[in-house]
Amino acid sequence: MKSLTSLWSIVAIDLATRCCTSATRDIKTVVCRTEHEGLSFLAITLADFGKATQKWLDQVFVVPSDAPSFKRKPHTGLPAFLSGFLGRMFDPGSGVLLEEPCIEAIFAVRQLSLMFSKIALPDTDSDVSLTGGGHRKVVSASRERRAMREFLECENDVKASDARLDPLFREDFVRMSEMLFGDLFAKVDRDIHWGRLIPKHGPGAVADKLSSNAKCSQLTWPARLQRCFPAEEYLVPNRHFRPDLELGLDVVEPGAERPVRVVTVPKTLKAPRVIAIEPAAMQYAQQAILGGLLDALKEDDILSRIIGIDDQDPNRELARLGSLSGDLATLDLSEASDRVSNQHVIALLEGYPQLLEAVQSCRSRKADVPGHGVIRLAKFASMGSALCFPFEAMVFATVIFLGIERELGTPLCRDDVVSLSRRVRVFGDDLIVPRDHVLSVVDELSVFGHKVNVSKSYWTGRFRESCGKEYYDGHDVSIVKVRQVIPSRRSDASGVIATVELRNLFYLAGIWSAARWLDEQLEGMLRHYPTVAKSSPLLGRISFLGWEFRKLDPNTHSPLIKGYRVRAKPPPDHLEGAGALLKCLLSMSQRRVTPPMGLDINAEVDPLGHLMPSVDEEHLERSGRPKRVDIKLGWGSPV
Repeated sequence: MKSLTSLWSIVAIDLATRCCTSATRDIKTVVCRTEHEGLSFLAITLADFGKATQKWLDQVFVVPSDAPSFKRKPHTGLPAFLSGFLGRMFDPGSGVLLEEPCIEAIFAVRQLSLMFSKIALPDTDSDVSLTGGGHRKVVSASRERRAMREFLECENDVKASDARLDPLFREDFVRMSEMLFGDLFAKVDRDIHWGRLIPKHGPGAVADKLSSNAKCSQLTWPARLQRCFPAEEYLVPNRHFRPDLELGLDVVEPGAERPVRVVTVPKTLKAPRVIAIEPAAMQYAQQAILGGLLDALKEDDILSRIIGIDDQDPNRELARLGSLSGDLATLDLSEASDRVSNQHVIALLEGYPQLLEAVQSCRSRKADVPGHGVIRLAKFASMGSALCFPFEAMVFATVIFLGIERELGTPLCRDDVVSLSRRVRVFGDDLIVPRDHVLSVVDELSVFGHKVNVSKSYWTGRFRESCGKEYYDGHDVSIVKVRQVIPSRRSDASGVIATVELRNLFYLAGIWSAARWLDEQLEGMLRHYPTVAKSSPLLGRISFLGWEFRKLDPNTHSPLIKGYRVRAKPPPDHLEGAGALLKCLLSMSQRRVTPPMGLDINAEVDPLGHLMPSVDEEHLERSGRPKRVDIKLGWGSPV
């Protein structure tokens, strides 16, 4: 804990110097309260203060009651904590935002209050002390129980929303989705009809608890999948293996299907993230549909501007422009994926029977919720389903355009969608909409059961946030966040790796003193800690002054330096026979992409100029996500 308060103090002094103020009293406050309140003060109380300041920037005045954990400064409208910085943003007497607030002060307040908002627990598998003075407070079990209760409450909200939705709103939803996504759905519908979809397995966990390679030899297949994804086509390399499949195949009827397994994973100290682990067969078929959807989306110039799947930069650029002009609003949704009703997806696909049947056949209908048993799901899918992200984005986009339509009071046409496509953007639960229509969009989202997170949505002032980037009046005020506790020994490999990354982020952000302090901590743990380029495979510090090397490779004459390299080998997972052949064939048939400019001349390219998928030579012996990470000393390239 002391290392975290030391880091905070160093950052505070650095930023106070940049803002021509003092942080002495603020440092005393943080040190004292952390001693008594523990990590929860840094990760929760400070973070709540930071969220309040963002709200003040948006509403252009201070409301001290938004930060009840901090005293108010006498005879002013500002909290006493960080008042030296806040006084350069807001009028000390009235608390109203200054006409030209100090951008450095805005960055400083955000950095100092939100720095530990995403820090992971020191040990996520055991109970952790969150209070000072040697007192322990059990939090792990209670946090998980609360998360599961909220999961069930959300499920009940979805059912209630479905029951009260006006049929006329549903008709409008179907009409709008057809105008937006009709061509896309038609293409995927044809792909399903002609059997052109290619399934695949991912490296993640499945409800069956199969290893990564064992998924390729699965013999359990839900009967619901058989019509759109016949086992004899999807579970064997070719028809010659069908007799062997028929001997061992277990076709499961709907009542006996394996439910998704609901679990929690670390998110913040305040609350975990709830995800649902899908059965292997369902995930396999979901990935096939996902590939078809992504291919069709990339071919549509208009939809690819509205829906983001793998590129967050357009959202970030629109957020920057919105902070500069004020014409665009950024919205964030609470429990976004868990509030997308299956009825919304059915309405979305109403005119495309084969796609609708395929999507519904690979959708898990039940969930095993710890402490509550197996429940029937009204939501379409939780995080963990391969189809959760694209369908939630399409549902949100449809509702956004309905909200704009209601504000305008006239039906939108295709030309209207084209003109709005550069002002509307959806990436997961990060939404960007025109500010003139934001209230109507918020109302429309509420009608369809979605909850706008008001504390993280901005449209009044000049502050905007989207996809992890924050801007004020066109200036990037994004901060560096500490993700893990600073390690004390080299054997804590994941902690060392995270600390090296943190040091380099501080360096690039211009917080030099924090970078130097972390250098001192790392030099005490690592025997070799070189200066390297950002692209180097070695753990090292990056510098604007360049990189260093100690010798040249005798064969290639390329520069070499001694340092630590990250090792994370997949676990042993032997695969042979039909499953091995199936995995190889699926790997070869994965969708190819056009090689980017500057492609390495050693990369494999087919005769049509498409980038060939890379192949791990040991993928039939080792597969899946590494169970542990390690660092090993050796010679490597500094660039």
